Amino acid sequence: MVFYSDEILNIQSIADVFKELFEGSENTILQWGAAEPIYLPSDASCSYNRVVARDDYFSSGLHELAHWCIAGAKRRRLVDYGYWYYPDGRDEEQQRLFEQVEIKPQAVEWILSQACGLRFNVSADNLHGETGDVCHFKDKVFEQVDTYLSNALPERAELLTRALAKHYGRERYLYPQFFLREAI
Repeated sequence: MVFYSDEILNIQSIADVFKELFEGSENTILQWGAAEPIYLPSDASCSYNRVVARDDYFSSGLHELAHWCIAGAKRRRLVDYGYWYYPDGRDEEQQRLFEQVEIKPQAVEWILSQACGLRFNVSADNLHGETGDVCHFKDKVFEQVDTYLSNALPERAELLTRALAKHYGRERYLYPQFFLREAI
């Protein structure tokens, strides 16, 4: 199975696919160039919602889109979906809380990555803090991917996955046998 590097993939391509799918129906676009990723709902200064990724970093875009795909209508009216966020340097308890809310987004991100041909890596996102046993977190992400593939993805995640897979010619890689626990 062929994978591409983050540097080869162009974030503008996922922005274009996302825009075609959701600009009209959800008034939402993907932007990049931020020092830190953020979701910004429409307000008095901007008439549309923005999923903002870091710099020109493809996997950051996929991760932020994964959060958007699973956020409900109420959360999509709040800056960063109303989530709390402890920055890098979390202690062990804060890290466990972070991991609990990251299981589903990272599972969706893995599926989106597979649709684009990008190798996925689980992210503990805590370079200057306690990560503890990341294996447990990886297991939970893998289990969630299996659940999504066996049952169903959230509707917006399904639409985006199918559109990206079609764009990158990777429809045949969206089956459970292509998602290996050892790969993450």
